[in-house]
Amino acid sequence: SSGINAEWPLRRGLNHKEDWSNLPATSVIMTFYNEARSALLRSVTSVLKRTPPHLLADIILVDDCSDDLDLGRLLRGLDPKIKVLRNIERQGLVRSRIYGALNAAGPILTFLDSHIECNVDLIEPLLYQLTQ
Repeated sequence: SSGINAEWPLRRGLNHKEDWSNLPATSVIMTFYNEARSALLRSVTSVLKRTPPHLLADIILVDDCSDDLDLGRLLRGLDPKIKVLRNIERQGLVRSRIYGALNAAGPILTFLDSHIECNVDLIEPLLYQLTQ
């Protein structure tokens, strides 16, 4: 079935030999402007489902002054790790990401687009490389 909780054959022969047991947590930062609810919901849900909880400090969603004021409020209720920030006027991608970074709790920042699907074992190899 397709949809928000779709299971796809996303693993393609990843046989890691690294020790991922002591990786630091990350803050995932996504900015959006008038993003479709379904796309943003799927992005956030995939990060929550496919990132080990101990590696996810928080998810920072920065609304760059979208027309739909309720979108951020709806997403905030999905999980306590979700923080929604809203620009009072359009700031653009870079300033919005900086705003998100300034409000992040994790020692490492991971910037993702707002219309992605997080794969299984996406975060772990990234965090591992940053700790080497």
